[in-house]
Amino acid sequence: MEPLTLTGKVGFGLGHVLNDLCASMWFTYLLLFYHKVLYFNNSYAGVILLVGQIADGLSTTFVGFLSDRPDNTWLCRKYGKRKSWHLLGTICILGSFPFIFLQCLGCGESDEWAQLIYYSGFAVIFQFGWACVQISHLSLIPGLSSCQNDRTGLTAIRYSMTVASNICVYLIAMAFFGLGDSGTELSDQDEDKFRNLMLIVIGLGTVASILFHLLVKEEVEHRIIVTEETKRNYLSASYWFTEPQFYIVALLYMSTRLFVNLSQTYIPLYIQESLELPTIYIAIIPLVMYISGFITSFLMKVLNRKAGRKVTYLLGSALCCSAAVWVFVGAGEKQTGTFFRDYGIFFTVVLYGSGGSTILITSLALTAELIGKNHGSSAFVYGAMSFTDKVSNGLVVMLIQYLIPCLKCCPECKWFFRDVLFYATGGSAVLGIISLLILSPFTVGERRTPLIIEGQEIGGRRTSLQGERRTSLQGERRTSLQGERRTSVQGERRTRNPEQKRSNTEEPTERTPLI
Repeated sequence: MEPLTLTGKVGFGLGHVLNDLCASMWFTYLLLFYHKVLYFNNSYAGVILLVGQIADGLSTTFVGFLSDRPDNTWLCRKYGKRKSWHLLGTICILGSFPFIFLQCLGCGESDEWAQLIYYSGFAVIFQFGWACVQISHLSLIPGLSSCQNDRTGLTAIRYSMTVASNICVYLIAMAFFGLGDSGTELSDQDEDKFRNLMLIVIGLGTVASILFHLLVKEEVEHRIIVTEETKRNYLSASYWFTEPQFYIVALLYMSTRLFVNLSQTYIPLYIQESLELPTIYIAIIPLVMYISGFITSFLMKVLNRKAGRKVTYLLGSALCCSAAVWVFVGAGEKQTGTFFRDYGIFFTVVLYGSGGSTILITSLALTAELIGKNHGSSAFVYGAMSFTDKVSNGLVVMLIQYLIPCLKCCPECKWFFRDVLFYATGGSAVLGIISLLILSPFTVGERRTPLIIEGQEIGGRRTSLQGERRTSLQGERRTSLQGERRTSVQGERRTRNPEQKRSNTEEPTERTPLI
């Protein structure tokens, strides 16, 4: 495996930019757009997000399973298996995402249930494409480098580009929502702002995807040769379901994504409904959060190497819990001061950004470490992790949307989204800590469940390596003994043949005088 160049690393980071830009709009502005611009029912808006998340979760498992299987199709043989799935996903995203942030074409005056079907259809196509890009991009990490530190570095680059993409979205949103607008609440008059933001996002993502396909080279196997090493690199789904670490890391990854996605989804609504800040703050506050996450991401490679992944995750979880607590005690019906609205909210979102960045990068690094050298099944593992993430996010958001009260009916009701941030994001951080404690006795990547290859049981990773060494030593000894035996036999035969020849030639000369 050739070492990665700087160009390859940059190209790899660009491969997920389209996903990141669209995901930023999806999680940050989807509910805001349907609540404030389209005037959708709260539950209907939650249904659209839930349908999309379930489609994404099912697609990740489907794509992960298929992309790990040997594929002899023309495109996969010529272009690479992972990049082929990435290309398919990119086409699906470009053909569906624009319609999600536009008025229903031809059905703008129809009933909400008809528009619900319309938007849900595009959400399903978009999330299928998003899953194709995400899984193919993640599964490239173990295939591009065999070094754990390099993989952590690629994960950090990937997350840095995610943060940069989000910052880009919020800067553009600030230009549209802030300049010349001093209003404190969005309305249907802001539809063109969401449309223009979406068009710029699609344009930037398209350019980044093209550069990814030009700069990143995937190793292509022209002929699929199944060897013992290939069998060890590929672990079937049935094996992963018997591995205890698989479930623990999945729970940890799910809780991490819950914290990141729920904070990203409900902070804009918290700003609009609870704090009642001007509309420009729906861009400024998320921007501050992601700048702090971007700065933190540069420390992850060193911190993971020095302190270890588990300690790093614990530190990040502590920051996440602190952010949730500060949201709850900072502002509310009993706090009459304006300090939190003016200054405290910025310190809170810095904690959200730094903590979310730390636990997300570390959870992805733990997932890559779980896969180890078995990168032949990496897409399935990432797909399964993403499935837990998407489905849990969709269900939690749907529950929150169902519980939203009449926000204008009582003074206490407007603090509903503050409570959502405290209980939902804080609970996710606590769940991540519990998962880490369960994982602490394990050495991530060391197999506890025996591997079975062609009826031969091989123990954990260390056992299999010892078995390989013993087998190779025994093979060498047998080969050397056989070689020595063959050499000795051949030598004896060669020694006997000259003596026989000499005896045959000497006997007539001795008998000649007697005749």
